[in-house]
Amino acid sequence: MFSIKSALAKPFAKIVARKINRWANNPIETQERVFSKLISEAKQTKFGKDHSFDNIQSHDDFVKHVPVRDYEMLRNYIDLVVEGRENILWKGKPLYFAKTAGTTSGSKYIPLTSESMPYHIKAARNAILMYIAETGNSTFVNGKMIFLQGSPVLNKKNDIQLGRLSGIVAHYVPKYLQKNRMPSWETNCIEDWEKKVNAIVTETLPENMTVISGIPSWVQMYFEKIQERTGKKVGDVFKNFSLFIFGGVNYEPYRSKFENLIGRKVDSIELYPASEGFFAFQDKQNEKGMLLQLDSGIFYEFIKADNFFDENPERITLKNVEVGVNYVMIVSTNAGLWAYNLGDTVEFTSIKPFRIIVSGRIKHFISAFGEHVIGKEVEQALKEGVEGLEIQITEFTVAPQINPDAGLPYHEWFIEFEDHSIDINALELKIDQSLQEQNSYYNDLISGQVLRPLKITKVQKNGFQDYMKSIGKLGGQNKLPRLSNDRKIVDRLEQLGLTK
Repeated sequence: MFSIKSALAKPFAKIVARKINRWANNPIETQERVFSKLISEAKQTKFGKDHSFDNIQSHDDFVKHVPVRDYEMLRNYIDLVVEGRENILWKGKPLYFAKTAGTTSGSKYIPLTSESMPYHIKAARNAILMYIAETGNSTFVNGKMIFLQGSPVLNKKNDIQLGRLSGIVAHYVPKYLQKNRMPSWETNCIEDWEKKVNAIVTETLPENMTVISGIPSWVQMYFEKIQERTGKKVGDVFKNFSLFIFGGVNYEPYRSKFENLIGRKVDSIELYPASEGFFAFQDKQNEKGMLLQLDSGIFYEFIKADNFFDENPERITLKNVEVGVNYVMIVSTNAGLWAYNLGDTVEFTSIKPFRIIVSGRIKHFISAFGEHVIGKEVEQALKEGVEGLEIQITEFTVAPQINPDAGLPYHEWFIEFEDHSIDINALELKIDQSLQEQNSYYNDLISGQVLRPLKITKVQKNGFQDYMKSIGKLGGQNKLPRLSNDRKIVDRLEQLGLTK
């Protein structure tokens, strides 16, 4: 069936792809231009004056004058912005605060400005347009699209609107997509996640759903409820469903389960959005990694993760990054974040153009014995562990067992399986072998009999959902950490009786 919207999408996608390719093919010049503009625009702010922006002409100058900070270290400035003061981190006042969960100090308030906000919307749009330009598939724009997100209801703090990033973004859906958008505004405003998902299922079942997006763990919950309600595979319920858009966590641990729930393979696009900026999106279906957004008002620096906790670690720009090295990503943005440590670690999969994968969190690792195992390694080990086996993983997390009742310490993997008739010993062996091959420190500890090979503990069906509910983080943009250097999460699982 001919559709004007679908027909117009293709030439528009080609125009956008050409623009993106221009800056992607001139990455260093693009970043230098962004850097100069950021410094120039912020010279008259309190932060700019305090850090001698007038004297900053180069990245070396920037390193001398502006230290790396995380939220807590930048908080004395952010608190002034939250109080309603102008020209503190960026000119004027922000349009919004994106409220996120802090790890040490309660809520964090990340500013979104009139300069930064459009790039959040543009990058999400461009990810879809790049997919259309590459594949020629644009028929999905005629159907209904859903993004499982937080409530769009906003509050105010000192006359600045406040909400979750996904809720703020919901106010910016283009007019040409508003008729296609699901769920309804009323349903999207439901705060209770389980009630919200049930309402979304009711609303979407009769519709021609073609695009479904969200964090995989919560989309999985939506898919399971559809299957429970209908007794059918999601792909049979939504026959034209052809594109899954996701971000927040690695899709690979979920892929097998998703393909089973859907009943067939569908194309997917990975995104890397955060309150601090929209950093990357998947631009090619058959290339590993996401295209780093270099022309979006964000200047990037990188510190090798292995050296991050040194007294004075080297800060490098794109000129000097290498493929396959684990870096902490540092950003300076047109929302007024300066040399800001997100806490994320990334690896470059390509430098022509610059593509990255998110390898984990600098605070989410296991190094109870000096092994420094990171998120990317456990996800890869699990993927290799289940290859060739009829095993579907619902969710998992890993913690050290430092004081076992008997024998050597070990890494304990808490896994929720779809099917519990599994040869756990064989799976433990395969995962452990993969982890040893990836991480030489872990291998040395096993071979030196400091650690014994890992142990798997089964988690009951919906156990991780029950855990997230128990801590008030069910749904929305909340994610279960893959790794912890302590047993707080798994102790809670055991206290709730959610393990077998």
